[in-house]
Amino acid sequence: MDENSASGRMNHYEKGRHIPDLTTLKKIADELNVPLNYFFCEDETTAELVIEISKLDTEKKLELIKELKKSTK
Repeated sequence: MDENSASGRMNHYEKGRHIPDLTTLKKIADELNVPLNYFFCEDETTAELVIEISKLDTEKKLELIKELKKSTK
């Protein structure tokens, strides 16, 4: 994204005048160091979970899935 137009674009996204395409959204996520699905969370708690889960390696994610499945039975 061109730095000269980035501020204006972000302002349009924030105000809901434009919606970024998936490629642009991925670039924003990378810049903010958050996973792409962060932008689709419906509440702050879920967003925080998404960020923390994204930091785990695959083995830890699989362990977490097992634990969550146990706790929801």
